[in-house]
Amino acid sequence: MAELGLNEHHQNEIVNYMRFARSKRGLRLKTVDSCFQDLKESRLVEETFTIDEVSEVLSGLRAVVHSEVESELIHTAHTNVLLLRQLFSQAEKWFLKLQTDISELENRELLEQVAEFEKAEFISSNKKPIIDMIKPKLAPLNESGTAELLNKEISRLQEENEKLKSRLKTVETQATNALDEKSRLERQVRDLQLDQGSQKDLVQTPDVNNLENTVAALKSEFQKTLNDKTESQKSLEENLVATKHHLLRLQEQLSLAEKHWHCLWFQRRSRLFDLKRIREEIPTDSRLPEHEGDSHQKE
Repeated sequence: MAELGLNEHHQNEIVNYMRFARSKRGLRLKTVDSCFQDLKESRLVEETFTIDEVSEVLSGLRAVVHSEVESELIHTAHTNVLLLRQLFSQAEKWFLKLQTDISELENRELLEQVAEFEKAEFISSNKKPIIDMIKPKLAPLNESGTAELLNKEISRLQEENEKLKSRLKTVETQATNALDEKSRLERQVRDLQLDQGSQKDLVQTPDVNNLENTVAALKSEFQKTLNDKTESQKSLEENLVATKHHLLRLQEQLSLAEKHWHCLWFQRRSRLFDLKRIREEIPTDSRLPEHEGDSHQKE
């Protein structure tokens, strides 16, 4: 069976996509066939036609087929974009940046290899559809050492970032409640002052002194409460500012950790490519057979 140089899981995913594409292609071909069949049944009812009539029939058929083919090409392009979006979304969850080589899409050798693969999967063999019920996800890189520590640090910083966001939201809610309470108390003071003025105009009795003393006590109590609220609000605002600064520092640390992780990943990848290139550049004749190497070691 033809292979594409991928592991079994990814090859099965390609088979599923090719099955989807073949079904859509078959539906569009049936639509094009129906266009010709409709033309035969609706227009080709006479034995002879003039040149103008034939030209009109062909023009109408061309417009219909052009519309169907254009619709299929647009739909195919959009489905390919959605497929790439799924792959890129999975890669971004692991802080990877994938790259594509558009020039390879016109590689005849690779296109023929894909055609052979499709022929082997859908024409020569009678396989049942392979359905992967588990949503595919990119597996993490099998690395250790510094990269593993960076991954753990990134996870820890993300968790702490979420906690700080939750705490910031709580502090903002408390500050809003304190401002609402301050406004409510100020309205109560104004209402008491208006009531006091009205009672001075309407009531001229010895109880006025008691009422004034009561109002003064209420004002004093309110002023004390207002001062406490002001101090609490100021403390909340300071905590809010400090929390925001801490959040910014953590985000900066997270960004630096991600950049460092990417650098390590690309360095390791570059070393692997260099090693592979060096091994490929070493001539085959220059490599000693195993028995000759053993004899030299014995000497």
